[in-house]
Amino acid sequence: MDVISLVRKRLSETYALHAKCINPQFVRVLEVIGFNRNYESGKGAWLVDARGERVLDFLAGFGVFNIGRNHPLVVRVLHEMLDSDPPNMVQMDAGCIAGLLAEALVSIAPGDLESVFFTNSGAEGVEGALKFARQATGRRGIVYCERAFHGLTLGALSVNGNHEFRDRNEPLLPHCTPVPFNDLEALERVLRGRDVAAFIVEPLQGKGVFTPGDDYFPEVRRLCDRYGTCLIADEVQTGLGRTGRMFAVDHWGVAPDILVISKALSGGLVPVGAILAKRWVHCRVFDSMDRCFAHSNTFGQNDLAMAAGLATLHVLESEDLVHRAAEMGDYLLTHLRKMAERYELIREVRGKGLMIGIQFGEPRSLKLKTGWKLLHSMNEDIFCQMITMPLMEKHNILTQVAGHGLDTVKILPPLVIERAEADIFLAAMDIVLAEAHRFPGAAWTTTKNLALRTARSA
Repeated sequence: MDVISLVRKRLSETYALHAKCINPQFVRVLEVIGFNRNYESGKGAWLVDARGERVLDFLAGFGVFNIGRNHPLVVRVLHEMLDSDPPNMVQMDAGCIAGLLAEALVSIAPGDLESVFFTNSGAEGVEGALKFARQATGRRGIVYCERAFHGLTLGALSVNGNHEFRDRNEPLLPHCTPVPFNDLEALERVLRGRDVAAFIVEPLQGKGVFTPGDDYFPEVRRLCDRYGTCLIADEVQTGLGRTGRMFAVDHWGVAPDILVISKALSGGLVPVGAILAKRWVHCRVFDSMDRCFAHSNTFGQNDLAMAAGLATLHVLESEDLVHRAAEMGDYLLTHLRKMAERYELIREVRGKGLMIGIQFGEPRSLKLKTGWKLLHSMNEDIFCQMITMPLMEKHNILTQVAGHGLDTVKILPPLVIERAEADIFLAAMDIVLAEAHRFPGAAWTTTKNLALRTARSA
């Protein structure tokens, strides 16, 4: 069987196959916004489509490709593992390579996170972390933040602060209470009942890229200690260098009781994640030989995933990518904030490292305000397509909208980007913003027609 030849032969059928067998509504969305390209290859920060056009990837698989696409070291390590005929997933054994990756993770973890449980995804990590906290504390309550995103499985969804994902799934897990992000008083009101097992929080919120005040996480740590609550840091997207530190909590010198990672740990080639926990938490879950399988999975410690994780950590260190994320993030933030001074549609540019949100808001000038209100009366989520669509169509740059009703464009470039690639993005954004500030104009007409088409198809 020649899989590569088969893919090449049928590449033009990709969207038809997805419409038929996978998710036809997603196909419709991609077609409507002009993102329906057939990609043939990827390397570093670039994709190549079937027309031979290079696309600058400022989405990075939702933060998976911190070390870039198809990094040669990870590819080589995986080939070597396959060629070695590994004794994979014996299950009734303890694999060496899993132990090596766990040791490596513990060595870079904040504080005294000494125990590792391997998962296949971020959502699975969140599910496990919630279980660990409940069993470790003997409590049932979970506190999470409004606008939080922790995954879409049932337990993770119960601590998801976005109604568009929660709808049609109620009732979810009981004893889960939302509080506003960056609100210490609201958090303490809930914790003081001393019945909360865990407060789960993203150091930077992925939906909208909302950042906390400098005193927030140190005070969160203090409150959790005071009321006997586990602090769970969801670093599925923010971890492993994304924000210019190895883990985002490192910005504030805070160590959680449980830390969840995934996405970038895989190098983008084999799904892998991990729950890092303090020893006391782990020992209360796995507290006897009878309970050695108190939490388990089948593929979590598979040799390919463990090898990919080890290789990824090596690349992050050897190529100094955490420092590069900080440096390039400062460069992009500085220049985007200068743009905000010139373009009234931009309300705020926020983020840390290479996790950046560009929030738009109602402009001051009468003409632009008219267009803004018109679009939002038609569809509250449509405005940012005026930015992301031309970035893709005219400039071959892949970006994303940061969430429903937020008017925010989010960029998550690979940490391997160079100054030249940042400049390509900034130049394109300048052109797109200039066009968006011409009302009436082609950008507004295109976006209005998209809103009308979306309304007809609803």
